Amino acid sequence: MWKHVNLVRITHVDSFNEWKTLQFFGLQAFFMTHLTHFSLSLGGVGTAAVQLCKTVENVIIFGTASASKHEALKENGVTHPIDYRAADYVAEVRKISPKGVDVVLDPLGGSDTTKGFHLLKPMGKLVSYGVANLLTGQRKNLMAMAKTWWNQFSINALQLLHLNKAVCGYHLGYLEEEVELLTAVVTKLIALYNQGKIKPKVDSVWPFEQVVDAMKQMQEKKNVGKVVLVPEAPPKDENKKIEN
Repeated sequence: MWKHVNLVRITHVDSFNEWKTLQFFGLQAFFMTHLTHFSLSLGGVGTAAVQLCKTVENVIIFGTASASKHEALKENGVTHPIDYRAADYVAEVRKISPKGVDVVLDPLGGSDTTKGFHLLKPMGKLVSYGVANLLTGQRKNLMAMAKTWWNQFSINALQLLHLNKAVCGYHLGYLEEEVELLTAVVTKLIALYNQGKIKPKVDSVWPFEQVVDAMKQMQEKKNVGKVVLVPEAPPKDENKKIEN
């Protein structure tokens, strides 16, 4: 079966790995960010979202991550990094912004979605784009999965109306038929890149034979930015990993 494909002309990208980061994480982040106060979890998509958030004037960004990543996140543009392991991030956000935030980007699911929703200001928006809380370690934990599922956020349209808040979901995999939309977004991302307003964050590059190590890098939450897999071992200067 033939399928219509739109091509986007790339004039200049520093490296293949940056392009892979731009087209995947950049696409996801662009759809979710476009308000002045953001709260997000700093995984690969979150790191890309930070750069897009910084294109908004006077933006304030709260990001949850382990303490070892805070310096890197500040350099990337996060205004207030919060160590979710050592503090209640909801209370920490309220200390700085008592009224809450305009946008929450939630990749966690479960009870964290509820916390994020209650952090919203009137006319704020929560974007759910994952359920990372389902995974708690190297093996499946059925109890953790059941707990996350039981605590999934639920609300009806009348409640949203009364609270003046919005909730939406996002899954890039289900937008594959939206060719014109995706082409337009990629074109905008490339323009921002060429203007120097965004620069994809590549954490590390791994050959296929080291896929287990690459997955461990992400599973242990050591990466700041995208972990890239390539067919062959990259040059040493492209394989620098951020020390944690």
